[in-house]
Amino acid sequence: MNEMRLKPTLIAGAMFLALAATAHAQGTDLLRDATQKAVSSNPDVTARYNALRAAGDAIDAARGAWLPRVDLQAGVGRVDDRITTRTPASDGMTHNGVALQVVQTLWDGLATRNDVDRLAHERLARWFEFVEASEQAALEAARAYYDVLRYRRLVTLAEDNYVQHKYAFTQIQSRVRAGVGRGVDLEQSGARVALAESNLTTEIANLHDVVARYQRIVGEAPPASMPLPAAMRGGVPATASEVVAAATVRSAAVSASIENLRAARSAATLRESAFQPRIEARARTGAGRNFDTLADQRRETSADLTLSWNLFNGGADRARVRQAANLLNQAADLRDKTCRDVRQTALIAYNDTRKLTDQLALLDRNVIAIEKARDAYSQQFEINQRSLLDLLNAENELYTARRALANAEYDQGVAHLRTQAALQQLTVQLGLRRIDADRPVVDTSTWGAEGDAPARCPAGAVDFPTTDRSELDARAQRMATSAPAPAAPASAPATAPRR
Repeated sequence: MNEMRLKPTLIAGAMFLALAATAHAQGTDLLRDATQKAVSSNPDVTARYNALRAAGDAIDAARGAWLPRVDLQAGVGRVDDRITTRTPASDGMTHNGVALQVVQTLWDGLATRNDVDRLAHERLARWFEFVEASEQAALEAARAYYDVLRYRRLVTLAEDNYVQHKYAFTQIQSRVRAGVGRGVDLEQSGARVALAESNLTTEIANLHDVVARYQRIVGEAPPASMPLPAAMRGGVPATASEVVAAATVRSAAVSASIENLRAARSAATLRESAFQPRIEARARTGAGRNFDTLADQRRETSADLTLSWNLFNGGADRARVRQAANLLNQAADLRDKTCRDVRQTALIAYNDTRKLTDQLALLDRNVIAIEKARDAYSQQFEINQRSLLDLLNAENELYTARRALANAEYDQGVAHLRTQAALQQLTVQLGLRRIDADRPVVDTSTWGAEGDAPARCPAGAVDFPTTDRSELDARAQRMATSAPAPAAPASAPATAPRR
């Protein structure tokens, strides 16, 4: 018989778990759809992608300096001369012609090579920034998804809180009209109804704001039904030290800062080319009437090898060298700052996942205890053993506790998302495709930080602060032991026996 009693319970439990799993799967699918739309169409992501493509075009433009320059020149004009030592003193000449000139740079102090290197590093930096923008767009879309869920839940809680206060007000109003209630209780209950209605209005306004934010990030309004997705715990290292180490290595923001440093180094080398000569080979041929304003000349062909060397430029070249050196130092500083920011973000997100896991159990116990206290206060109020203020305070405390529990539940989901984004694997965990998935613009399979890794970035992780609960319990026990014993209640006066 016991086995037969257990079977319905097991079946119901299995059905509940199956329904919960189905809801989580649907929520994950909706979350994936929302984040995919953000990654594919968010203007910030597409702007980064266009900046990446423009950086590739800049490299092609710089490489053009290695190829010859061909110019076609054509002109027509008249020259009037006045020479007093000859007769006639004035003479005029009409000329025209077409010329083709080819110029090939043979040596420019390695300026072109350094410029191409600089632009190549800038393109890599733009690529890493595009990857980071995609990751952050996915995170912001997922956070917006959770915020819509959060404030829909908070609106529901505020509605329930308003209904409970309105119900209490109606009951007190009935008592006052029947002459068994006090007017002050009605005023007090009415004040609490107004507060509950104000809370409901605030939550509705907050929901409106997060829906507008969702629409800005995703590009469309959220659906009416949005199940809660399953928490993304996969692929996260076991310790805080491993998390921050992995975040530093994988971070696209850190990689972009390293490439910006390398670009600044190439720019500093580029400035040195101004102190070297420039050698060019030139070839020119042309034909016309009085060509090049020379009388009766019809054709001219020339070939030259020219060297130009600037010897003094007002100190501008030396100043640009100093400027490039300072910009290089700045790029190193920004690289180290980015590393510190990434480590802090990863460590805080990972710590929040652990903190909220412990906090949720305590908040759930808090809600259950306050619900029991509220129910007991309601029963005692009905028999005049509790005041209306006690009951209303218990109702507000329950609303606050439920609100804190709901916020913690959604905060935990967002903390897991933040951890995945800090580890540069949120798009992978969600199975998203970036804009460049079909035709990658940059190949980074062999990329490495090598000797340009951040130098001033703390290596360790902050330990999770814990408090010894047993010591706190012992302190409370010592306080209870040293406190004076409560006085015994005064005995009620004896009443005369009834006759």
